[in-house]
Amino acid sequence: MNDGGHALLVEEVDVHFGGIRALDGVGLAVRPGEICGLIGPNGAGKTTLFDVVSGIRRPDRGRVLVDGRDVTRRSPAWRARHGMRRTFQRQQLFGQLTVADHCVVAQEWRGGGGGFAADLLASPTRRTHEARRHERAAEVLRACGIDALAGQYAGALPVGQARMVELARAVADPPGVLLLDEPASGMAADERRRLSDVVRRLAGEEGCAVLLVEHNVAFVMELCARVVVLDLGRVIARGTAAEVRANPRVRDAYLGTSLRDEGALNPRTEQQSW
Repeated sequence: MNDGGHALLVEEVDVHFGGIRALDGVGLAVRPGEICGLIGPNGAGKTTLFDVVSGIRRPDRGRVLVDGRDVTRRSPAWRARHGMRRTFQRQQLFGQLTVADHCVVAQEWRGGGGGFAADLLASPTRRTHEARRHERAAEVLRACGIDALAGQYAGALPVGQARMVELARAVADPPGVLLLDEPASGMAADERRRLSDVVRRLAGEEGCAVLLVEHNVAFVMELCARVVVLDLGRVIARGTAAEVRANPRVRDAYLGTSLRDEGALNPRTEQQSW
């Protein structure tokens, strides 16, 4: 697969767990400003692929490129500091920090200049950096529609609001590649609309490449320009929402298994969802 200006490129990735092949020659590409959905039944390999892309797991074969640079052996921290952000299926918030603090802390890795002495002396440069980070945090919280929650502790938030805090933290320091793992899980309809608006703005205005895993098929089909479908560790389909909807292999692998069992699709509205 040629890089061709892709923000994220995954090439021929294999991952084995003993005798089980969790990923088998998986490849995908996401361009700057594109929103790509990754779907498939439970056990298809979606989270394993996210772990490979974000650096949590090293593949047995294949490689990951970000902006044309091979990052396969780079750590998750290195990738994060070079523009890759990820949210997780299980919420990963700091319960004793406020909502605003989450967005400020996400920017602290850049430092403020002057080291420990600047901290002790409260240098003007350090104060300027701190003020800018708080301004950015306020801006992101407004964009995510949760600015009214800025002073609340994250541990007390309901699921939908907590998901939005995770998104705000992920984009407080502007990402080049954003990985969203089940971002709409537990959200009400109005929260999902807000999530869609924020993701579209990130892609359209800031050129962020977004790769999104989500069990809510209707949400993926409405939001994503392209969709990649995994089943048993292999890519079985890729294309536009319409192309994926029409693919019989997707229906056989996807609709016949976990989605209906999990209630991600309402049987009465299954045709509308697809």
